[in-house]
Amino acid sequence: MEFSGKVALVTGAGSGIGKAAALRLAAEGCAVGVLTHTGDEAEQVVGEIRARGGRALALVADVSDEDAVKVAIADLVREFGRLDHLFANAGINGVWAPIDEIGPDEWDRTIATNLRGTYLTLHYGVPHLKRMGGGAIVITASVNGTRIFSNAGATAYSCTKAAQVAMAKMLALELAKFRIRVNVVCPGAIDTAIEGSTTHRDTSVAGEAVEYPEGKVPLTDGAPGTADEVADLVLFLLSDRARHISGTPVWIDGAESLLVG
Repeated sequence: MEFSGKVALVTGAGSGIGKAAALRLAAEGCAVGVLTHTGDEAEQVVGEIRARGGRALALVADVSDEDAVKVAIADLVREFGRLDHLFANAGINGVWAPIDEIGPDEWDRTIATNLRGTYLTLHYGVPHLKRMGGGAIVITASVNGTRIFSNAGATAYSCTKAAQVAMAKMLALELAKFRIRVNVVCPGAIDTAIEGSTTHRDTSVAGEAVEYPEGKVPLTDGAPGTADEVADLVLFLLSDRARHISGTPVWIDGAESLLVG
């Protein structure tokens, strides 16, 4: 198995894309740090991995909490002795509202989870990848802020997603000398529970009419993608098959963003 003997940290691994990626990595022989902000979720995913013969460790942290992330990564390395891959996936949609209605605390929460959380994951994870002589990082961004700008009120969220792409491109150069690759996945409509972390407020005030043909996802006649499809892409980008790919955002949206933009 390609990932045999390797160790990966997956944040936001309790459900959706993160869980799918954790399960796939474990199935390919990787030991996985399953990081979520809820202990029950982490233990459930770890239980599934172990039931299938895989190795995993439940880690509980709010990714915006410096001390919690630092401790979680230290615990993972202590358990398995190394760290080779980072999948910085944790994120929230947050509050979608007009710019003069979204509160500073609401803005800050989205920035803290999505952008600060990615920074902290890499800040404390990268030294271990350097120690191993290389590795791979994947960050979950979005079509929002990178190709789509018509989702009314999503300014805070879109700013974090655009910044994650910029971060990956900067770090792809910075870390190349250490043989560490950094790439980004930009999902479109995916069948996950992230909508549960979204608050919509007066978005019609911020919206502009957008017209497009029937079916927002051309490749599937409007049906969303699946978490497993994104996990397949993550697995490829973390693998040696993507050894010459770094600093690259990959949109996985069935051509949705080309139509809706």
